[in-house]
Amino acid sequence: MQTIRQLDLLRRGIADFRTEGASIALVPTMGALHAGHMALIEAAKRPGTRVIASIFVNPKQFGPNEDLSRYPRKETADTRMLSEAGCDLLWMPPVEVMYPEGFATNIAVAGVSEGLDGAARPGHFDGVATVVSKLFNQVRPDIAWFGEKDFQQLAVIRRMVADLDFGIEIMGLPTQREDDGLALSSRNVYLDADERTRAVALPRALGVAARSIGKGMEVEAALATARDSLAAAGFEIDYITLVDAETLAEGGDPARPRRLLAAARMGTTRLIDNIAV
Repeated sequence: MQTIRQLDLLRRGIADFRTEGASIALVPTMGALHAGHMALIEAAKRPGTRVIASIFVNPKQFGPNEDLSRYPRKETADTRMLSEAGCDLLWMPPVEVMYPEGFATNIAVAGVSEGLDGAARPGHFDGVATVVSKLFNQVRPDIAWFGEKDFQQLAVIRRMVADLDFGIEIMGLPTQREDDGLALSSRNVYLDADERTRAVALPRALGVAARSIGKGMEVEAALATARDSLAAAGFEIDYITLVDAETLAEGGDPARPRRLLAAARMGTTRLIDNIAV
C-alpha cells in the first residue's frame, strides 16, 4: 500500500491506476480506525477497482468546545490495518496541504444540514461538506463509501453531490456494531468501563421505539419511552426523533422510508445512532 501526503504524488498515483483501466473507490476517514472502517474497505474492494482511503482529522468540522485536540490519532496502527485489509493507497495530507495559506472557501448545504447535529454543532456540516468536496476533487473517485451511523452526514453528502454534479456514486454501508449492539465509533474509546456497559441503552432504546412505531404505537409515545430508557441509563439526550430518510424532515410520511435518529451524552462522550423504521 502506498502512503501519500503530497497532492502531486497523489495525482500521479491515481493516474497510474487509471492507466491500468481501474475504477477508483474512496473511503474517507478521520483515522482511529476500527472494524467499521474495515467493513467499508471490504465493501469497496470490487474487481477492477482500486481502493483509496483518506485519513484527515478535519479541524473545520470541530466547534470551539469540541474534542479536536483529544481526537484519537493512531497513524501507525491505522496504516497497518489498511494495508492488511487490502487498501491500495492511503491519502494522508497534512493540514497545510488540505487548507493552504489563504484558503477562503466554504461549502454549505441547506436543508438537510440545519437540524439535529447541525443545530447542536453549528458549522459542523459546512466543515464536512468542504473537506469532502476537496477530497472528491483531489481523488476524483467513481464511487465513495460512507457509514450509515453518521446518517445526517450521509444525507448532506448525497445532497451536495447531486447539487454540484460531482458524478460520484455515494454508497452507504449499514452501521457496524459490537456484539451487544453498540455502534462502532472512534469515540467509544472515551467511555470508561461503567459508561461502556450503560451505553448499550442507546441502540436498545432505538430498537424498541422502531418496533413499537412499526406496530402502530403513536410516535411521541414511543419516543417518550425511549427518552425515559436513556435517562435511566445515565444519558443526557441531545435529540431523539423520527425523520424522513431522504430529506430528514421531522415525522416523515409512513409510506416512505423513515429513520429514528438520536444523539446523547454518556459522561463526556457524545454518541450518535440511528435505525430504520
